[in-house]
This record gives sequence, structure tokens and C-alpha cells, in this order.
Amino acid sequence: MAGPNFRTGFDPRYSEAVAMVDGIARMTVNNPSPFTFHGTNTYLLGTESLAIIDPGPDDSEHLDALVKAIDNRPVSHIVVTHTHVDHSPLSRRLQDIVGAPIVAEGPHRAARALNLGEVNALDASGDDEFRPDIKVSDGDIIEGHGWALTSHFTPGHTANHMAFSLNDTDYLFSGDHVMAWATSIVAPPDGSMKDYMASLDVLLAQPQQTYFPGHGGRLENAHAFVRALRAHRKMREKAIYEQVKAGKSTIPDMVAVIYRTTDKRLHGAAGLSVFAQLEELVASGAVKTDGPPSLEGNYYVTT
Repeated sequence: MAGPNFRTGFDPRYSEAVAMVDGIARMTVNNPSPFTFHGTNTYLLGTESLAIIDPGPDDSEHLDALVKAIDNRPVSHIVVTHTHVDHSPLSRRLQDIVGAPIVAEGPHRAARALNLGEVNALDASGDDEFRPDIKVSDGDIIEGHGWALTSHFTPGHTANHMAFSLNDTDYLFSGDHVMAWATSIVAPPDGSMKDYMASLDVLLAQPQQTYFPGHGGRLENAHAFVRALRAHRKMREKAIYEQVKAGKSTIPDMVAVIYRTTDKRLHGAAGLSVFAQLEELVASGAVKTDGPPSLEGNYYVTT
């Protein structure tokens, strides 16, 4: 199976509420970077009253634009897919204005305990102050005026990542789990490749085929894309194993070969994804390392 066909055409139209379909509008924060693409997407769901999905980073300009787009309509829920600092911090300032409860899976946490001496490379990206008013689990329903969302627990990118399908429609808000423009960063201990792959199957079990992601444009024919994304990750795992087998023992050595055509600004993130794959290879026994897997470790095969 071929890899995913990434779709990088996107007009962010900052500070503007862009209609996606009836009852869904997108506003993109002006926080572009190699990791956020053109910026973080906030979604306004509803017409007479609203839910706000992923308010974004603590950005006053975006808050002002969002309040203008809300246009004095009641807001019943502030929904957060996950607690990275480009998605959740603005929820608190928005709540002070609109009064709606904040809905999410839970506080920010790592996917696993840190090993002795280990540092979480994405520690600064976590919104550690976040606390939802309403905690949701897989299958929970969030209802508002004229709409209902079903919660889907999709850990991997973060331990508390949720996706939300819009009931009786073809639409799903996929957060950073699946995006049309690029693969999601999965970086231990903040995230888990094992969880990420299992969560792809969670989305494939849902009927929705149009995704509204946390960055970039909407994704059509999503199931084919998710299957290609899953195959891409499997091929990447095989490529990493082959590099270890060929004597590339460190993560930078592997990244230099596997990601040689990738923007070097993204090699750090690529190294984190390689680390996530190596954790699974070590867990399966296919690859060895001395002590717990780490970013600085040496990896080898014995057969």
C-alpha cells in the first residue's frame, strides 16, 4: 500500500470564521511553525448556540477574533481534544468571558512514567495547568442545541487525546491524531506509538469519512487515508529495524538516513518518532538496548 497522500494546500485566513459546512466554522490561530503548519484550528459548532472546540494557545488576538465570531451567542461547551499548549490554554480565558464548562478527557500527563534520569523532551509543550470541568471517556455524548458529539478516546499523540464525531453526520473532529498535511508527532514519554496505532483502529471503527483536524485543511475519504497512515507507520518501523540491523546504533544516525529528504528543522521531531518506534521494537524483542530505551541509547540486533 502506498503512503498517505498528504494535502498541504491551505489558506488559514487568520481572524476569520471560515464556514466548513452548515453549522461548523473554522478559525485558525496565527501561530505557524514547522510543528503547527499554518496554525492551530479552532472550530465553532452550532448556529443558535455553540460549542468551541480547541480554543488554542494563550493568544489575545485570536481570543478577540473568536469572541467577535461568537457574536453574543450562548456557548454551552468548550471542548478540548488534548492538552498541548497550542490547543488548550485559551480555554480558561474564553471561559471567563462565555461561562461555559471546559470538556476534556483529563489533565495533561505522560503516557508512561519517566525512566531514571530521563527528561521529557516535550515537557514544555504540555499545558500542566489544565483541568477540565467535565471529564469525558470513550463513548460519552456531549449534547448542545441541535447537535451531539460522541467522544472517542484516541491516545498516542498525547495520553489524554480525544476525537469527537458529530452524530448523524459524516464529520469527525480528529485533533492532532490524524491530519491531512503531515503525520502526527508521537514522542515518548509524552506519547506512545503502541497507543497511537491502536487509536487509528478506533477511528476506522467509526463511520465518519470527513475529518476536521487540529492543523491544516479538512480530510476527505478519511478511512483510506488512515489505512495508508497506518501502513506508513509500519513501513517506518521496518525501515528503522533495517537501519539497526545494518549497524546504525543511534537515533541521530537513523534519522540522517531515513529522513534525509526531510527539512532538517524537523529532524528533532523525527528523532522523537524514531524513539517511539524503537520503544515498540524493544518491547517486542526485535531490537535490543542496554537498560530502558532512551533518546541517547545504542540499539542493536542479536540475530
